[in-house]
Amino acid sequence: MSDSRPFEDHTYPILEFDPSREAMIEPHFGVAPVSLPQHCVLCFFAEVITALVEANKARPVAVLRSEIGENPVYTFELDGEPLTLFHPGVGAPLAAAFLEESIALGCRTFIVCGGAGVLNPEMMVGHVVVPNTALRDEGTSYHYLPPGREVAAHPDAVAAIAAVLEHHAVPYTVGKTWTTDAFYRETPAKVSRRREEGCLTVEMEAAAFFAVARFRSVVLGQLLYSGDNVGGEVWDMRDWQRQVSVREQLLWLAAEACLRL
Repeated sequence: MSDSRPFEDHTYPILEFDPSREAMIEPHFGVAPVSLPQHCVLCFFAEVITALVEANKARPVAVLRSEIGENPVYTFELDGEPLTLFHPGVGAPLAAAFLEESIALGCRTFIVCGGAGVLNPEMMVGHVVVPNTALRDEGTSYHYLPPGREVAAHPDAVAAIAAVLEHHAVPYTVGKTWTTDAFYRETPAKVSRRREEGCLTVEMEAAAFFAVARFRSVVLGQLLYSGDNVGGEVWDMRDWQRQVSVREQLLWLAAEACLRL
């Protein structure tokens, strides 16, 4: 196999972006054809998805697979309109792969709902943040876009989310999120620097989501709720994963925003 070397050599391999549209393994190679609604919600809240399934409000229609097992894909409805739903996994590489495969299955419009750490201790647990850009401190996005410090969410998705939140009188903040691969390396110095450059939250997937969406020419936006506090003198978990009503509400807000697109 010849090596056309379409990219520039760098000291660091992560900076060697290859713009080629064709890869050795394409997302459609590993997914079985199935008819899915084009509007899709990626929900990080496993218990919320489980509750929908147990209430017969979500129906399994496909399966995404990885070495951690099967990841069901569901359909559900909001006001009679069908949507696709699945858990994207945790971390940029897996989440990006599942997003790729859902695009291969026919989904075209995405809203993601999840939680994030906050860099400002004054941001209350449960407060909604809509990232309009993500700082690329992970690795996955560098395989989809040329090297750069940030990647933006799709403006139409940000606008749709904002419109839904305003319609329901849900307080929210639009701003920058910090995407990292290593939450055990969120050092005080890094937290301080990220806060100084305008980051409101820290999570593990947004930059990869935005990059994949741009590469594949689909629309994607994200809703985050404020969780643990990493911006104080010591870490405070703040029981963020027990915000049941917030997590349930975010799913339906995400679905409504998705259907606006």
